[in-house]
Amino acid sequence: MNPYREIDLTDWPRATHCAVFREHLLPSYCVTAELDITRFLAQVRAQGWSFTLAMTYAACRCAHAVEAFRYRFVADKVVLFDRIDTAFTWLESESELFKVVTVPLCPTMREYVALAAETARRQTAYFTGPLGTDVFQCSALPWVRYTHISHTASGGKDNGTPLFDWGRYGEKQGRTVLPFSVQAHHSFVDGLHIGRLIDGLQAYLDGFDAEQELSYSTE
Repeated sequence: MNPYREIDLTDWPRATHCAVFREHLLPSYCVTAELDITRFLAQVRAQGWSFTLAMTYAACRCAHAVEAFRYRFVADKVVLFDRIDTAFTWLESESELFKVVTVPLCPTMREYVALAAETARRQTAYFTGPLGTDVFQCSALPWVRYTHISHTASGGKDNGTPLFDWGRYGEKQGRTVLPFSVQAHHSFVDGLHIGRLIDGLQAYLDGFDAEQELSYSTE
């Protein structure tokens, strides 16, 4: 498990909000937005990268930069992780079943896509065990250009792991757009924070340059 620090709830400004939403029957909620991926898609295609892996990295890198997305419940305590890694679904073409693959968040997309592709190729098991709390979960739904999505729920109200989904992209007024969804635990993440993630992700997609990408540090 990645390093984290326990939050002292006696002086944490969000303590009351966290406690209120933690008691809700369904404390997680989902928001879907539309992203413009025109420039980003062209860059990814030019590099010959998997769009799924590239989008996984983009979403997780931008979520990592918003502190609210790095809070979790661990052993009944509220903690803030220094580093969050990635988990994504990967479809096996022959069986048409997906496997869940975990990969560390790398400094650059180039490094991440190479590592993720090799990890997915080598992994034979569909599931390697319960996911840790120190990941972002990502899942592509490239067959449907959806406007809303929901998720299965295990019943664990303290599961604070955010889920990022995206659907089939398409053309709209001369641009390529993508439905993108964020599911987050309301104890930690408000609409304000989802807005910051969406804005940050859109800015990243707009400015992405595969040949001149700046390294991202989680230190």
